[in-house]
Amino acid sequence: MDERTIRVLEYEKIIEMLAKHTVSPLGRAKALSLRPSNDKEFVRKCLEETTEAASFIASEGHAYIDFFPDIRAALKRAKIGSKLSIKEILEVGTVLRTAHNIKRNALEVVTKREMTHLAQLIDGLTPSYQLMKRIFDCIESEERLSDNASSELASIRRNIQKANEKVRERLNSIISSPQFQKYLQDPIITIRNDRYVVPVKQEYRGNVPGLIHDQSSSGATLFIEPISVVEANNELREWIIKEEKEVERILYLLSAAISEASEDIEKDLDILVELDFIFAKGKFSLSLKGVCPRLVDDYGFHIKNGRHPLIKEEEVVPINIWLGKDFSTLVITGPNTGGKTVTLKTVGLFALMTQAGLHLPADEGTEMGVFSNVFADIGDEQSIEQSLSTFSSHMTNIVKIIDQVDYSSLVLFDELGAGTDPTEGAALAMSILKYLHERNVPTLATTHYSELKVFALTHEGIENAAMEFDVETLQPTYRLMIGIPGKSNAFEISRRLGLKAELIDSAREMLSQEDIRFEDLLKNMEYNRLAAQRDREEARKIKEHYEKLKIDIEKKLKKLEEDREKVLQKARDEARKLIREAKEEANAIIKELQQLKKETEEKEFNKAIEEARSKLRNEIEKIGESLSLSKKSDNGMVKAPKNLMLGETVYVANLEQFGQVLALPDQNNEVLVQVGIMKVNVHLSNLRKVSGTSSNQQQASSKKLSLRNKSVSPELDLRGANVEEAVLQIDRYLDDAFLSGLNEVTLIHGKGTGALRSGIHQHLKNHPHVASFRLGKYGEGESGVTIVELK
Repeated sequence: MDERTIRVLEYEKIIEMLAKHTVSPLGRAKALSLRPSNDKEFVRKCLEETTEAASFIASEGHAYIDFFPDIRAALKRAKIGSKLSIKEILEVGTVLRTAHNIKRNALEVVTKREMTHLAQLIDGLTPSYQLMKRIFDCIESEERLSDNASSELASIRRNIQKANEKVRERLNSIISSPQFQKYLQDPIITIRNDRYVVPVKQEYRGNVPGLIHDQSSSGATLFIEPISVVEANNELREWIIKEEKEVERILYLLSAAISEASEDIEKDLDILVELDFIFAKGKFSLSLKGVCPRLVDDYGFHIKNGRHPLIKEEEVVPINIWLGKDFSTLVITGPNTGGKTVTLKTVGLFALMTQAGLHLPADEGTEMGVFSNVFADIGDEQSIEQSLSTFSSHMTNIVKIIDQVDYSSLVLFDELGAGTDPTEGAALAMSILKYLHERNVPTLATTHYSELKVFALTHEGIENAAMEFDVETLQPTYRLMIGIPGKSNAFEISRRLGLKAELIDSAREMLSQEDIRFEDLLKNMEYNRLAAQRDREEARKIKEHYEKLKIDIEKKLKKLEEDREKVLQKARDEARKLIREAKEEANAIIKELQQLKKETEEKEFNKAIEEARSKLRNEIEKIGESLSLSKKSDNGMVKAPKNLMLGETVYVANLEQFGQVLALPDQNNEVLVQVGIMKVNVHLSNLRKVSGTSSNQQQASSKKLSLRNKSVSPELDLRGANVEEAVLQIDRYLDDAFLSGLNEVTLIHGKGTGALRSGIHQHLKNHPHVASFRLGKYGEGESGVTIVELK
């Protein structure tokens, strides 16, 4: 593709907008390197990818792909056996996790919706879950491995903790000793050269025997490692060296595992970069409210309500423009700042974006051909160094275009033939357009020359177009009208601006008869166009009016039909009701007659039935009373006494709960009872008396219920507390958490020296509520928190 064209059409700005939608540095680099292609099938594939990505994001809300780093250098080093740093290994794990997440979350969606291009890419991901899990199990942060990386590392760190505590205990005894406090600049413990030391005043250096590791800038303070802690410090240093060796060993093992899987990781990385790029195209399409253009076989286009992507949406005026079917050359005329150049740039940019696989900010139905090249001569790019005039600069570029162009190219000329004598410039412009037209080269050209308007009118396959200008407001409307040449409007504009009439008439006399007739023709065409436009608008309003009337009449007819059906249904219901009532009345009369006939015969029979019913009712009542009296209450419950006492424990039968009497029965025999955390009014008949043993059980149960309803936070912050204080807080907290039914809680103790953490862990080992505990992982707080699982 012609690089000058890419520059003058500002294609690079479009690519910058695209790159902002990527999530990785590699994806951004791929977006910035995007160039248009003239391979139609490749362009079709790229457009389909963009369509799938835009559809996926619109339906799912996001692309399931997050930031991932560039790990190519780390993989290269791992391949040759180098040890990777903790950060580099963590970055490899991030890439594996990103690949794993998008395959787990997106593959089923794209497969179900037949998004073939995305499905093929996502299905090609083969992230090693075991390697990913191993990396995140071993690494706590970018600077530290987890204790879970190996049992040896965990053991070494426990010994480091013990040695550390030993050193600090001895130093604490020194700085808190009255004997030494007067020799110290401050009663603190600090570190110099990886050794624990205390700050000693210069004049007392002989009173604190030990090794001097440093001194303050003023020389007033010496940092001394007392002799009594040298051995403990040496032991601590030895364990630290062992830790460094173990960490190095683990890093070598992880690097070797990455080296073994490097080919698969590189493949996954390439696919992630491609997915990042494709999803960026989808996001860009949604931001533009873009559509996928339909690719056509001929070398033309049909843009429907196209909007220049670099102009603000609220300011841009959409254009409708086409080329390639009835005509292959379009000559656009109109006033300066009327939108001619923007129209050319919109067409050229749409061609480049289409062939780069990007959607276009236009309406559905937009069609684009795939051109072998796009040439544009737009703007004033004269070279001062080469002493080229504007005309010379344009002609130099036009010469290059003529030499390279063919029937499958798209050519855009802005102000063709301008910058020289109008007569000669117009002649050159017509000659160039004729040359390109005879070779069927799709061409758009803007001009001010009237000769080119006549040229377009008199040559088949060449069409005029004009940028509309409102003479009343003296402002361009930026709307393109194809099929009508633009009128200069110079005389009319001059008159409205106040130029004397005699000057305008004198200027009109200087025009040739051909010019006058042509201007009159354009005037008549413009008049007829405006009249036709008014007629169309009036016809549209009349059509809308009658369409509305039609809809209203249809609604009224439908309502009438519904009302008619309702009336008929009501009549049917009334008829059925009358028939039913008549039948019921007839049946009643018949029954009455039959009753009169049988009354004498049945009188004695009915009497016997009533006696039997009475006897049966009495028997049932006796059985009920027997069952009620024989039923024994569970757990010592008996019927409620007539006189209750405040605080007395009772059993609420209808709630099946124990409670305590808070108020004596009122006039309605309602008693206020405390049941757990609730206070309820219960009728006296629903209460049962409870024995002492059951009362104790009920109170214990109620207390436990109350505790379980207590709100307990899943975290306990212990920072700032010493070990003894922390243990007391933990006991209370774990009791509450256990009773509240929490399965897992977090103890926040901070990193610090590790003394608080060690004391907490020692206490948790034998705690009755603790099933297990561990340090936080990467993202949970790491070694600054302990995660406790409760029984």
